[in-house]
Amino acid sequence: MRRREFLATGTALCSIAVAGCAHPDVVLDMDDASSDDIAYEVSMSPDPGSEEYRVVTSAIENGSATRSGRYDLFDRTDTVRVDDAFYAVTETRLGSGEVTVYEVLVDVDPDDTSPDRGEIRYDDLPATDRERLDVVFSEDPPSGQDGYDAGVSYGTAEEVGNGSAFVPEQRYDIVVHDGDRYRVGVESRDANESEYRYEVTRVAPDLSTFADQVRDRYLFALTGLSDAERSVVEGAIDGGHFEDSDAFQSVIDRIRDHEGLNEDDFYGTWLVAYEGDEYLAYAEW
Repeated sequence: MRRREFLATGTALCSIAVAGCAHPDVVLDMDDASSDDIAYEVSMSPDPGSEEYRVVTSAIENGSATRSGRYDLFDRTDTVRVDDAFYAVTETRLGSGEVTVYEVLVDVDPDDTSPDRGEIRYDDLPATDRERLDVVFSEDPPSGQDGYDAGVSYGTAEEVGNGSAFVPEQRYDIVVHDGDRYRVGVESRDANESEYRYEVTRVAPDLSTFADQVRDRYLFALTGLSDAERSVVEGAIDGGHFEDSDAFQSVIDRIRDHEGLNEDDFYGTWLVAYEGDEYLAYAEW
């Protein structure tokens, strides 16, 4: 994980996992920016087995692609890297309707372990169920609460196919795993599903060309700094700067005068040149 990614997620991590952990009030963190780092910041590289990869490669080969889904695929970025080339992806919602989606629930320590529908060994479950439920049964799941302890989204019956022991028809309510008995339930709800069309345009044939395009648009130099401002920047390069001051706010103002790679109300990432080197500068103020 890049240092700025850790900082950006630190508040959530502290609130969940670490008592007494404090996220800094302000941050300026500057990491060396290679072409790969720049591309990572403003594009995505979908795994070959992913839905994103499937629709993009299909659109490359056929001119366009369609899919049905309950969420946008490219909400973080619309630039995708496939086989070292880079593509701008247009995701158009054509229409929508309601579908039924299923969730399989697991009670780790049920009071009653006698089956109402039937019981089955975990290893005897169809592969489609084991693939989905492995996230629960491969580790020690949470327990100690009333009712079900974990839930796994299965999606629609069409997505699951005909092989499941639980969706759309539940055949078992007790699963035996390593001698322990788990109660399984199934819930369904209506959800909105849309039809999407995808079209792609190649924006760069390789990494070097793409990174240069990003530099041309976003790169700027931090120059003419005071000694105090220079101290802030060099601290940011040398592990991160986390103290508020007039010099810190002045540097942030200089940075925010330029277009960022990613920007929000109170944080963002910029591509910065300083003393002849390039940096990805992550800031919170």
